[in-house]
Amino acid sequence: MGIRFHNTRRLAAAIAGLTLSGTIVAEDLAVGISPSMDKFEGTVNGESVTIMRDQNQNNTVNPAFAKTSRKCPPFCIQPVNLAPSVETIGELELIGYVEKMAAGDQDILLIDSRTPDWVARGTIPGAINIPWTKLNPAKGADPISIGEILTTQFGVHELEGLWDYSDAKTLVMFCNGMWCGQSPNNIKSLLRFGYPAHKIKWYRGGMQDWEILGLSTRKP
Repeated sequence: MGIRFHNTRRLAAAIAGLTLSGTIVAEDLAVGISPSMDKFEGTVNGESVTIMRDQNQNNTVNPAFAKTSRKCPPFCIQPVNLAPSVETIGELELIGYVEKMAAGDQDILLIDSRTPDWVARGTIPGAINIPWTKLNPAKGADPISIGEILTTQFGVHELEGLWDYSDAKTLVMFCNGMWCGQSPNNIKSLLRFGYPAHKIKWYRGGMQDWEILGLSTRKP
């Protein structure tokens, strides 16, 4: 796994002509992510990942996320604090986790909790899809299938019929936004199974905030 971390606001003038194996290592972007980061490039799960903002300053939000009002229930506003010890994070914190994944940290998973039809429209680079229905017995998820997700993807061990979470991965979860219940449903299911709350991070803003900020998306 590799990283290209761009901080050009202070260095662009000094290294404008610098190249590495024919590749420009810095860019002067008009629309950066933060004062210290213009864009992020790396490799996660064997795939190249680029996260940057749309450079078209006249760009407007994806119509799919332009609605202000959806029927509640089920599309009700989610609280900021979803559950005790589950940390709610923003865009910069999420990108920080992607950076750690690209640096080789295999104990982190970025999870899109939405159903595949939504994911097909675009997701956050570096994310895998585990739909909320796959962890919800009320939606037909059986104990064997749930156990396979826990052990094969989340780093949980089965020990004499019990779950051992000592090596459980940190899960960074999101869905469509502050009105979406899909990642909260996944999180609440995991908490019921005994998953450590401090190893669950929730990006409440989800795809709506991500797209409003013009950040990169990818289609599976």
